[in-house]
Amino acid sequence: MQNKRKAQKPKTADLTSMRQGMKSAAAWLASAPPAMEQRLLNRLSDDALRAMPYLFDLWALPHQLPPQGDWRTWVILGGRGAGKTRAGAEWLRAQAEGATPLAPGRAERLALIGETYDQVRDVMIQGDSGLLACAPPDRRPMWKASERKLIWTNGAMAQAFSASDPEALRGPQFDAAWADELAKWKKGQDCWDMLQFALRLGQHPQVCVTTTPRNVALLRRLLALPTTVQTHAATEANRANLAPSFIADVRARYAGSRLGRQELDGELLEDVQGALWSAAQLEKLRKDAHPPLSRVVVAVDPAVSAGKASDACGIVVVGAITDGPPQDWRAFVLADCTVQGAQPLAWARAAIAARDEYGADRLVAEVNQGGALVESVLRQVDPLVPFRALHASRGKGARAEPVAALYEQGRVTHLPGLGELEDQMCQMTARGFQGQGSPDRLDALVWALHELMIRPASDLRIPRARML
Repeated sequence: MQNKRKAQKPKTADLTSMRQGMKSAAAWLASAPPAMEQRLLNRLSDDALRAMPYLFDLWALPHQLPPQGDWRTWVILGGRGAGKTRAGAEWLRAQAEGATPLAPGRAERLALIGETYDQVRDVMIQGDSGLLACAPPDRRPMWKASERKLIWTNGAMAQAFSASDPEALRGPQFDAAWADELAKWKKGQDCWDMLQFALRLGQHPQVCVTTTPRNVALLRRLLALPTTVQTHAATEANRANLAPSFIADVRARYAGSRLGRQELDGELLEDVQGALWSAAQLEKLRKDAHPPLSRVVVAVDPAVSAGKASDACGIVVVGAITDGPPQDWRAFVLADCTVQGAQPLAWARAAIAARDEYGADRLVAEVNQGGALVESVLRQVDPLVPFRALHASRGKGARAEPVAALYEQGRVTHLPGLGELEDQMCQMTARGFQGQGSPDRLDALVWALHELMIRPASDLRIPRARML
């Protein structure tokens, strides 16, 4: 019976009149016992059963449904595979379609904009979650490749555009648009500006933006507008439609990294103009493991006060291979063991525990503000701890610059799990830290690399200078 129903050609149906009753039915089905579920399905008409898979608001995840309110732009931020493309296709389809195949929809002239024409065709139109795959058979539009147009039976038309050709948007006009992967557009601002001039039809032109977040100025400005609304989801939100091995593999490889937070969690991570480090640079310097190390140190940037509102106590573990001449030395950032709002004895225990776990041969700490108290607290936990007190004579930006040079030379490698430390790195400039609060994790990293790489190399060079 089910196969027979599936083979029948769907009749022209008024989906709007069906939707309300079926929405409550679908909600009930989600938690009903199998026997009751089967009884309900048996009571539905053939038209209702054929229509149900195409009523997206019955099955959509929360982030795939447009927010309420008088918005102009809806931005869907999500990790890879979170269902952004399906959400964009279903929203545009809902604008073009009417209650019946020939009835007019809310929008008649629509724009489809992707990074390239090929992306529009292969992902937004012909992809597994594209417009053709999502449409019911009796409402499926026709793709005219030579004209780059998608045409519905009710006369609605969507035109394909490449974000690399903003001038193509001069002339056409629209009452709705779907923009995919906006954060990747090479001429993003120019293309977006041209689209805004073209969105001038109908009572309330709107645009849906689906993108994995990247720290580009256009996306930041767009999200800051009062007429913009957004929904967000991580990759796992759509796990029912993804291979379990994919989730396990990418989480194991990228969890805790900036790349993972951007591409899987869908977070918009900030890089600051003039920063000494960039996210792209740090991703290239990442490895899953390290070779045998010559030395390991734990560096501490003590917090001045304790409590939830206080700065964190930065604790970073770094190892190095220091065989051969200094230019051949390599460092590996092993772990960020920073603690927030801890009392002095608590952060001292955390630092000693990190030393024990990673086999560090020395613990170093800045003592500008804590003075002898820093060493005293550490020795309360371990009286024999090998310790060096460090005094800052220059500003944070100046101290960080020679460390940044090591990264530029490719001589520092990051292991997984350093996302919060990397956030601070991407907000440090030569003028100082541009982020919120204190860069406690970064300060600890800088002290560790000074201890392992910069100070010993300087000590080796001094005798040569004197000999000259």
